Amino acid sequence: MKKNSTLFVSIAFISCSVFFIITSFTNKNNIEHPIKADKPNVIIILTDDQGYADVGFNGCKDIPTPNIDRIAKNGIVFTQAYVSYAVCAPSRAGLITGRYQDRFGYSRNPLYRPFDPEIGLSLNEQMFPELLQKSGYRTMGIGKWHLGVHEQFRPWKRGFNEFFGFLGGGHRYFPSEYDINHPDSAKNEAQSYRTKLIRNEQVVEGKEYLTDELSNEAVAFIERNKEQPFFLYLAYNAPHTPLQASEKYLSRFENIQDPKRKTYAAMVSAVDDGVGAVLNKLKELKIDENTIVIFLSDNGGPEKDNSSNNGVLKGAKGSLFEGGIRVPFAMQWPKKIKANTLFHEPIISLDIFATVAANINGGLQTKNPLDGVNLMPHITGTKKEAPHEYLFWRQFDQKNYAVVHASGLKQVILKDTSFSIYNLKNDIGEETNVSEQHKKTIELFELQRKKWESFTIPPAFLGLSQEEQYNKQKKK
Repeated sequence: MKKNSTLFVSIAFISCSVFFIITSFTNKNNIEHPIKADKPNVIIILTDDQGYADVGFNGCKDIPTPNIDRIAKNGIVFTQAYVSYAVCAPSRAGLITGRYQDRFGYSRNPLYRPFDPEIGLSLNEQMFPELLQKSGYRTMGIGKWHLGVHEQFRPWKRGFNEFFGFLGGGHRYFPSEYDINHPDSAKNEAQSYRTKLIRNEQVVEGKEYLTDELSNEAVAFIERNKEQPFFLYLAYNAPHTPLQASEKYLSRFENIQDPKRKTYAAMVSAVDDGVGAVLNKLKELKIDENTIVIFLSDNGGPEKDNSSNNGVLKGAKGSLFEGGIRVPFAMQWPKKIKANTLFHEPIISLDIFATVAANINGGLQTKNPLDGVNLMPHITGTKKEAPHEYLFWRQFDQKNYAVVHASGLKQVILKDTSFSIYNLKNDIGEETNVSEQHKKTIELFELQRKKWESFTIPPAFLGLSQEEQYNKQKKK
């Protein structure tokens, strides 16, 4: 881990105004502050279980994604972009806090238990919207939550002025299947997929195909808040199972013979339409130049489950090989980022929080030290070195680890016994174990990994894979 940098205070006098900038971050994670105070709008578009190769900017041929690709063309594609975990909820916990979720024990997909106050993202952690809300932003979460179902963990208690969507880890897509009237009435994860949607604390009736409804909510929120800075967290559950699509989208893929792939393609296409509607609304309102739009998936595609495609990457969702943690990732901010930019150094979803915080009002002070870094100096070329020297992953229950180094070397440890080294610069598919050539590297990686792990804690709650154990404990 990186040593804590010295807390500093700088005072700048600009046009007789005094701006106090106080920050405390870890070593390379220091946030550099733009000179001009500003409040760009921020939109994070997060898909669920989308494959690395299932966007046009990563070479997809059978599923057109022209609108998602617009973000790439308008800004930057991160070719080696990671999420902080290989499954949904821990990955989201890392993204929304800017910190490795292992720091606070959110290392498992949670059980759906509305009345258990121990299953959720620690209240000691500051979420992205909480910081922005305090800074004068109007905030909205749309779609999938998956960060705690108990009342104290719900979105409107964690910095969102508005929320529209569902609390669990997934949902069915057609309103006729929403036959559980309240989120508190669902007794497990499977039942939570059938709950009616909620608008903050109010249950609402679904009106249309879920992806379309989420997109329409996003566009309406932008319209309502065009005169003030806003933060929109648009967390689609597509293309996560169940594989369900409306005829409007299915009809676009008569050329795909595999029925699973066809439905998956239709679901991705529905998301792409929604992304287009969001981008069009920004342009229509003439606020697109100063709006940060970030697109990514929450983990790699589970190829067998939803017919996603991770391309040449080894592994899939749940794996610490590239297919589980490397994701499609693009970002636009026309005011600051040149169009058609490529960035090849390793970055991680933890960087989103740090990047946004650094570029609002000269830099915002966060409650906790961040593990992400401000990417803007690296994007613009002000900083020449890689954003991260090391990135780390841990699967506590499986005793699996991964370490990625800026040099391109990656270590994968399985069951705490099998050690492999891959050179991602020339072996993105992780086909050749070169550990025999890098024995000193293994020692160094082990030293760094153990140092990082000293800052982590065990999982804070039993997860989906421990449901039987959880039920037995609660019966005692």
